[in-house]
Amino acid sequence: MTTALSLHRELGLTDEEFQQIRSELQREPTHAELAMFSVMWSEHCSYKSSRLHLKKMPSTGDRILVGPGEGAGIVEVAPGVAVAWKAESHNHPSFVEPFNGAATGVGGIIRDIVSMGARPIALMDSLRFGELGDAPTRFLVDGVARGISSYGNSIGVPTVGGETGFEDCYADNPLVNVACLGIVEYKLMQGRASGAGNKVLLFGASTGRDGIGGASVLASAGFDEGSDDKRPSVQVGDPFSGKLLIEASLELIRRDLLVGIQDLGAGGITCPASEMADKAGSGMHLHADHVHLRQQAMEPFEIMISESQERMLAVVEPHLVTDALAVCAHWGVSAEVIGEVTATGKLEVEMQGETVADIPVGALTEQAPLLDRNRRRPEWLDELQKSPHGGGPPDDLAAAVMSVLASPAIASKRWLWRQYDHMIFLGTIGPPGGDAAVIRLPDRETAVAISTDGPGRFCYLDPYQGALLAVAEAARNVAAVGALPVAITNCLNFGNPEDPAVMWQFTEVVRGISDACAAFSTPVTGGNVSFYNETAGRAVFPTPVIGMLGVLESFHSAVGTAFGRDGHQIVMFGSTDPGDLGGSEYAKVMFGVVAGRPPKLDLEGEHNLHLLLHRAADAGLLVSCHDLSQGGAAVALAECALAGHRGFSVDLSDISPGGELHAALFSESPSRVIASCPEHHVEDLVQLAAEYRVPVRVIGVVGGGTLDFGPFALMLDDVERVFEDTLPQILSASMDR
Repeated sequence: MTTALSLHRELGLTDEEFQQIRSELQREPTHAELAMFSVMWSEHCSYKSSRLHLKKMPSTGDRILVGPGEGAGIVEVAPGVAVAWKAESHNHPSFVEPFNGAATGVGGIIRDIVSMGARPIALMDSLRFGELGDAPTRFLVDGVARGISSYGNSIGVPTVGGETGFEDCYADNPLVNVACLGIVEYKLMQGRASGAGNKVLLFGASTGRDGIGGASVLASAGFDEGSDDKRPSVQVGDPFSGKLLIEASLELIRRDLLVGIQDLGAGGITCPASEMADKAGSGMHLHADHVHLRQQAMEPFEIMISESQERMLAVVEPHLVTDALAVCAHWGVSAEVIGEVTATGKLEVEMQGETVADIPVGALTEQAPLLDRNRRRPEWLDELQKSPHGGGPPDDLAAAVMSVLASPAIASKRWLWRQYDHMIFLGTIGPPGGDAAVIRLPDRETAVAISTDGPGRFCYLDPYQGALLAVAEAARNVAAVGALPVAITNCLNFGNPEDPAVMWQFTEVVRGISDACAAFSTPVTGGNVSFYNETAGRAVFPTPVIGMLGVLESFHSAVGTAFGRDGHQIVMFGSTDPGDLGGSEYAKVMFGVVAGRPPKLDLEGEHNLHLLLHRAADAGLLVSCHDLSQGGAAVALAECALAGHRGFSVDLSDISPGGELHAALFSESPSRVIASCPEHHVEDLVQLAAEYRVPVRVIGVVGGGTLDFGPFALMLDDVERVFEDTLPQILSASMDR
């Protein structure tokens, strides 16, 4: 017979936490109560290892209407116009079951946006896999891509861009981070259970055993040889039910029938019930036997922590219940009143007349463990930073450029994003593949730009500098399309927080994000932390994925990546440091080395570049603009040429003082972009750059059928073939094996 003392360990609770629960309740907990504590006190739901540090991030600003703590952040992008912006991870489920893991990650973030009263209008993803080519990675890539496309396409929300990286450390623990943008159509909602006597409405799909233990067991521990046993903890999504749930939720909000609403994801019914009551200073009395079940004989604990998808919990005034149920029925969405709001400050659960749980709300939420874990800079880091970074000159510069362009991290991801519908609402300006996606807001001149970036390699070499660079690149990407960066969301992906080296990496990354966001005036609107991204003790690189939101006053001022016309001048903004090859794609591809130090960021200079690019785009001075980051100038120039199907001739001999040409080509110095413009705009750009103290120089001219770097030239057609065909060929070869 399983005792309470052993049951809590099966549920992922420590002995100390079990004793704390007994102290909170002043008695022995029931099975249902232990299960409820296990999900609410899990790392995934309670943020017990991270929330002490997350509080240090800047989260307020003139544009921020709702910050961290709700389903999504809300940002005012124009007078009276607000958007919801949020990113979430679904790493562990996607490793165990890639299709359903990725699909339910999309579904979960969409419901977060809807719960704020916003209609989802765009998705982005940030994906990391192991080295491409082996069968397990192929299986993961294929499953994740199909899961994202299946759910997003079916539900009618376009996937407008993102990023995909490949590194050996992610082989046994892929990262699947998804961001969603929504527009507040009628009324801003929040997850609060106010008003004693108001009814609690559960609506959406029925409740089953899928996802039980997802938060406490699957997402709050690492993997080992027995990870296949966690497959039942992966939720199963239904995008068609999800679409009906979106429309029912938004109509309930439009008709002002709801007091509060929150989606059901990690933690099942327990999570929104306790959080909504806690935020309102109220309580809830729930009837577990009123929950619509898809499987028979479910135990109370299963009902309360099931993570079945496509469900919402709402609070409705008694006289509006009939109307709310009618709206749900109209959309073919099941709905049941499962309880009521109380003034007791407790979450009480009843099953067939018997009380199975009676817990103070604060015990599940505010009294969750808050850990200040040990932190220690790893001893191996000094040696790694001092090691040769692999940035020496190649034997053949032309071959080196082609090799870097063929790297899976650099090569075209068209094979992936062509599976996604990116034009569902016809508001997307340009296909995926640019620096940022630009979305025109419905019936408005205003547009927003969104981008995701996460340089895990740099954070591995120096977590603080890597975090600065992550925020800077995300901001630079939205600035490159002409937008003013205004706010971020994030997904912070790390290994085991019980390892002092991992916790040191985490706190350094938080410090870096905080400093960069303060310097760029881009507050943090929310996000999530994903710990335990490791298998058999091998952790992923510390990978903070930054989702940046930018604003364009008019979609007409958006700037693309493509070179536009022969004879246009090619201009480089920013300075190149020949030493910025540590952790570079060039060093990894040509020498197989990830070592040295990442580039060092000048926060003021970077911010000035953002302001300059926004001004230049608004004034119509730029035909194209492209961020210089992974792969350096060689990759950026090639991508601009390929996007516009036009060659170029450049002279890079003096952009890297004291450096050799390979450094000018492949240095990954930050705060740089490549732009093109008519010759008569060059003087205006130079004057604008001087105003913002940003270095600028003309480096070449657009035109021809070659990529002419001076000492060598590449045929545009050859470059296009390598850039576009490399990944499909690798994937095809892996399938044949």
